Amino acid sequence: MLKHLTISFIAAFVLMNSARAEEKLIPVDAFVEQEKFNIPHLSPDGKHIAVSVRIKREKRNMLTMVVYRLPELKIVATHILPGFEVPVNFFWVNNQRLAIKKGLEVGYREPPVSTGEIIATNIDGTQVEYLYGYQNFKQSKRGERYGDDYAFGVIADVPYSRNGNIMVSSHEWRRARTNLYEINTNTAVRRLVADISMSDLDFTFQHDGKARFASGYDDNNKMVLFRFDDQAKEWQRTDSSKLGSHFSPLVFLPGDDEFYALQSNLGEPDSLIIENMNSGQRKVLFKDPVGSVEQIEFSAKPEIPFAITSSVGIPKAVYIMPDAPDAKLHKILSESFPDSYVHFINFSDDGQKLLFNVSSDRDPGSFYIYDRQTGKADLLFLNMSGLEPDQMASRKPIDFITRDGEKIMGYLTVPNNPQKKKLPLILLPHGGPIDIHDGWYFDRDAQFLASRGYAVLQVNFRGSSGRGPKFRDAGMKEFGGKMIDDLVDGLKWANTLPEIDSQRVCVYGASYGAYAAMMVPVKAPSLVRCAVGYSGRYDLVSRYSQDVTKESKKVENWLRKYMGDDMNKLASESPVNLAEKIKVPVFLAHGTKDEKTELGQAENMRRALQNAGNDPEWLLIKNEGHGFYDSEHQKEFYMRLETFLKKHLGS
Repeated sequence: MLKHLTISFIAAFVLMNSARAEEKLIPVDAFVEQEKFNIPHLSPDGKHIAVSVRIKREKRNMLTMVVYRLPELKIVATHILPGFEVPVNFFWVNNQRLAIKKGLEVGYREPPVSTGEIIATNIDGTQVEYLYGYQNFKQSKRGERYGDDYAFGVIADVPYSRNGNIMVSSHEWRRARTNLYEINTNTAVRRLVADISMSDLDFTFQHDGKARFASGYDDNNKMVLFRFDDQAKEWQRTDSSKLGSHFSPLVFLPGDDEFYALQSNLGEPDSLIIENMNSGQRKVLFKDPVGSVEQIEFSAKPEIPFAITSSVGIPKAVYIMPDAPDAKLHKILSESFPDSYVHFINFSDDGQKLLFNVSSDRDPGSFYIYDRQTGKADLLFLNMSGLEPDQMASRKPIDFITRDGEKIMGYLTVPNNPQKKKLPLILLPHGGPIDIHDGWYFDRDAQFLASRGYAVLQVNFRGSSGRGPKFRDAGMKEFGGKMIDDLVDGLKWANTLPEIDSQRVCVYGASYGAYAAMMVPVKAPSLVRCAVGYSGRYDLVSRYSQDVTKESKKVENWLRKYMGDDMNKLASESPVNLAEKIKVPVFLAHGTKDEKTELGQAENMRRALQNAGNDPEWLLIKNEGHGFYDSEHQKEFYMRLETFLKKHLGS
């Protein structure tokens, strides 16, 4: 009871401070502030925490790994990588050493891109060792032994023994092959553990450290599962008929006789199962008829799943082990932070210290450390401190039935509206579009628009993730078809709501969302009054001419499967060829160094609109990629967006 009261008091104090926030227009700067703290990891002994922190470097806020000593939160070391390199992820090898996966930031709307390089360092920044990567000969003290790695390295596992070694999966560039190495982080000496003639496989490890499964997709994007046979001493491919629509091993139970996995037999949402290694018998632990498994909460060592959330609606923990000590702790913490979701990040090895995150639709998130001995939870880091959660808008789960009878789900963000005025609406389609979905948690775009008085509709159209392979595959070859129809039907549904002004609607999206933003006024010209495309692709045919497509059979086959390869159809569904049908005002924004949707996409769309007599508003930012990275550039975009919407929808 004492623990519950202690944590409740902390949460109540935070909420009371939040409630004092004044009602006023929130500055744009508060929304363009990047999340300062990311991917924190508690050390095995619970005495340190490593976290990715945005620190000003050469006019950019670059991700940098910082190690703090607990409980005083004193900086032990700041690990600055050269140039514009950033830590994509990192793991504690033991109490004194970390392994870091290196990467580069290429755009605000894209996560950092890994370079495939892995290094190790002591917590104080000494004894830096280059372990794997394409610069191995140059960077490593022992590069002469192995030479450069013409492959992409991934930290696959850190053994329970904490013996100073890590498991690294190696994905070769020049041939379809995945290797697995055990690498000593002190000496960089490596040992080959597995060699499988297929690319891009992920490994699942037993508690004893053995790699038992390797899973991935072949060149035809069919799921593949290998299992290591101890008697034959070789990797054997599982009969695909036994995998169903999806099967993904997760973690083993102590003793390694059983393991957890995600499973979809006939395309339904993924469920969580447990399978016996010897008998093959499976037991379903969690199944939602609508949504797939989204978040899994793991206990302290031996790290067993004890709670699950579904990918649809407002996240709510379903306890599959309700009597487990960590499940009880999760319930207590969740009660202490009402209207938020509590996620366990990791425990110290003895289970006495817990690092956890608290976030919600209104709150971008904060990180806490909990001490089982004292029963206290202390706030460590707070993101986007310029925003007060009580000033943010609530995000409500919605669903509707399309013209052809499909149930579609999504979210409606509704701003505070004490005067009960009819609200203008922004349709905000997500990017991707395949295997990505909008969720309930804090959405920067939605909250910015809501702060300016707009309701925001986000639709998880066919092809989106979160509802299983069948729903995902319902989007096959429908980029300009049923996906857009689902968005239009969502608008028609929203227009029936009493709080929505159906005469003041705009559509705004980024990447595929920008494509959709141009297609909605083509297919439903009477429903929207303006359209905004940000870092968009407006010519579907051009996907086949990109280097990434020409260099990868898997990428090309993915495009043929999901986007389609009927070039006449793709051309007829490309906004760049339909400009004369777009009669509403348009705003286009793009970066000159966007490699995902190259600059020519925006320039050609602009030219097509001009030729059709509809000269769009235009924002071109130099040296920006797929979405603007620099906070000043983000601010400029948001201010231009705000002005554009106000001009065409009114205040």
